[in-house]
Amino acid sequence: MTRADVASAAGVSTAVVSYTLNNGPKNVAPATRERVLEAVRTLGYRPNATARALRLGSTGQVGLVVATVSNPYFGQLTDQVERSAAARGLALLVRTNSGGLVREAIEQLAARQVDGMLIARPMDANDAAAVAESGVPAVLINEASGPAGVPSVGVDRYGGARRAVEHLIEHGHHRVGLIGAGDGGHRQRGWADALAGAGLPPGPVVAETYSREGGYRAVLQLLALPDPPTAVFASSDEQAVGALLALHESEVPVPGGMAVIAFDGSAASAFTWPPLTAVAQPMEMMVERALDRLLGLEQNVLPTELPSTELLPTELLRRRSCGC
Repeated sequence: MTRADVASAAGVSTAVVSYTLNNGPKNVAPATRERVLEAVRTLGYRPNATARALRLGSTGQVGLVVATVSNPYFGQLTDQVERSAAARGLALLVRTNSGGLVREAIEQLAARQVDGMLIARPMDANDAAAVAESGVPAVLINEASGPAGVPSVGVDRYGGARRAVEHLIEHGHHRVGLIGAGDGGHRQRGWADALAGAGLPPGPVVAETYSREGGYRAVLQLLALPDPPTAVFASSDEQAVGALLALHESEVPVPGGMAVIAFDGSAASAFTWPPLTAVAQPMEMMVERALDRLLGLEQNVLPTELPSTELLPTELLRRRSCGC
């Protein structure tokens, strides 16, 4: 079906069909508009997105660079971006990039002529240069900060981690271990400052990958210590899932033998056993804010007073894995 077919069925010109489907630039009488829409429904007409993109200079697509969708948190993030983009009439192109260069992913999306990009991977100055060279607006998402020239919308990881460890301390845990990435990042600093603020010595740290296997291996190392911690803060839900299995196989009760608290608050965290107490990231809000910024950049209407980095607060979800 073509636009001419719709026009013939509705008894109008092709220009009137265009005004109806694009809500302008000229007004269409209500009765005429309804005839056109009825013809569209009856004929099953679908506008040619490629032709529209050539006319308007816009593809109606945004890109997302994400490490992997196999991790439940990033799978959930990708779903949320797709839903929020669709609500704005935008299609989503996803580029998974677990081991490759972020610059390559940026160049590949730019070659697809996307209108903008959300990048959920750490970026450096080289990546920022790739964004500038592409001419495509980009916003860093799910990161606390980024390189100069790329605005970011992230989560207060430091504050969330500190609140989680303070919660454990308030419930009598004075030796709290950390399963981290060994990079001294925001979550590790929040953990360390919570202990220092309570006058407690640092607990043991095990650097591991953000994976179930990493959490499993980390707990076995903690249990092998002469004086294992009574609680552990896992830097991701995936690490905490692996930690729970290792504790179960080692016949260490949770939370009686070791309490566990995690960072992420993904949907899966409520369905472990016991359910994970977790620091939840405001994913929907983060995606909405990031898309608002991206569309503002694309249309050159982003308010200049907005900070280059926006950090959103976390929420502590109290469940059974820490007994409080």
